[in-house]
Amino acid sequence: MSFEVSHTLMTVALAALLIGGLAGVLGSFLVLRGQSLLGDVISHAALPGVVAGFLMSGSRSFVAILLGALVAGALAGLSVQLLRRGAGLKSDAALGVVLSLFFAAGVVLYSVAQGRPGAAGLQVFLFGQAASVLRSDVVAMAVVAALVLGVIVALWKEFQLISFDPEGARAAGLPVERLETLLSVLVAVAIVLGLALAGVVLMVAMLIAPAVAARQWVNRLGPMVVLAAVFGAGSGMAGAVLSALGTGVATGPVMVLVASSVVAVSLVLAPGRGVLARLAMDRRARRSLHRRQVLEVMAGLSAEHANPAYRSEETMLDAYLGTPARPVLQRLEREGLIRQVPHGPEGRAHWELTDEGQAGDRA
Repeated sequence: MSFEVSHTLMTVALAALLIGGLAGVLGSFLVLRGQSLLGDVISHAALPGVVAGFLMSGSRSFVAILLGALVAGALAGLSVQLLRRGAGLKSDAALGVVLSLFFAAGVVLYSVAQGRPGAAGLQVFLFGQAASVLRSDVVAMAVVAALVLGVIVALWKEFQLISFDPEGARAAGLPVERLETLLSVLVAVAIVLGLALAGVVLMVAMLIAPAVAARQWVNRLGPMVVLAAVFGAGSGMAGAVLSALGTGVATGPVMVLVASSVVAVSLVLAPGRGVLARLAMDRRARRSLHRRQVLEVMAGLSAEHANPAYRSEETMLDAYLGTPARPVLQRLEREGLIRQVPHGPEGRAHWELTDEGQAGDRA
């Protein structure tokens, strides 16, 4: 029994690794093109394809259902392009119309199919059921994933150009519409491959989450695609292993939770774009501003009184900054630009520019 369990886990983990990695690669292009919702559209559009494949084949044929899902997803992607180009709709409107239409059609077909024998098994493709994945399925997934990646590598420059500068690509004579349609078909293929693991509802998260996480860490497309593939593959495998630790825990939702956790960590910790990095940059910017303001005020007072060593009262600097100036003054003192000097019978703190501070102001 332990051998059977480990064999099943290995099969599911390999499938999750393949699907997560492929979804991360394709999701990178969707995120960069601002079409994250396209993945959601194609994912939900797979529903009528799944049910149509079941109704046409008369059974829960894996091949028929996946072909139906692929055709429906590709048609959804093509419909979005047609509405944008032909009808002149904005991207968000076209995506919303197609998503609503295809998902509504899927719900109607699913209601019709409820009376057919074997219809209960369709939930595998709606919500995912990792235990249904066989070793032969993993082999087929690997072959298809290799073909998809081969297309991406072969058309890398073209996909890169339409992602960053579609108008420039059109001016260069590239068939932008065809390339966008091809990319939509590739996304549909990735979604179809992941139906058994995550289902049509959750598969979109595996497309978007790894790409969003990768985007926080890198600035170029190549590293982003590689990192998104790593995040997706890691989330898939971790989800498969973690779900196996519990009894009756679905793999797809755990994969999505792991991927979402990677996004959360990236949003907080990523250098440059992370929350902590932005807070640190804002803090440095405020400190730099206050530093410059204090030096400018002290230099201005020195020039106004024709005295390079004019002693500025600390309370006056507090009023100018609108916040206690002591931390800024202490930093400037450590830098050797100002020094504290006693002044007046009250002994209130006064500061003056050092020779280095005066030279820096003149520079």
